[in-house]
Amino acid sequence: MADKVEFELVSPEKLLVSQAVDMVVVPGGEGHFGVLPGHAPMITTVRPGVIDIFEGDQVVDRIFVAGGFAEVTEERCTVLAEEAASVASLDRAAVEKQVRDLGEDVADAKSDTERAAAEARLAVAQAKLEAIGGTTAH
Repeated sequence: MADKVEFELVSPEKLLVSQAVDMVVVPGGEGHFGVLPGHAPMITTVRPGVIDIFEGDQVVDRIFVAGGFAEVTEERCTVLAEEAASVASLDRAAVEKQVRDLGEDVADAKSDTERAAAEARLAVAQAKLEAIGGTTAH
């Protein structure tokens, strides 16, 4: 198994993925990073975006995450996500409505705290919309 990396994706509800993969690309807080076997150990934040799971040089699965943390060792990459969903399961119309509604929430915010919370939710919804569109910030 030295030519594979164990990838685990955990949401608050359940373990979503646990499999050996050739590479996984994660939207880290400092930018996207790829994990291959033998990666240097690290812990980092995960920003809203898409995790790409590779078999060979092909992306075999794309999963949207709303943020969280990643721990990487030489043999494993574990992502603890605040929210996660397969990109294929996201409904464009529902996400577009969510973006509009959250935009209104930002405009209607009565305090800086309320505005900041609404802006954070809006950023996640906008990242979902970007994921559906197939564009990435690699």
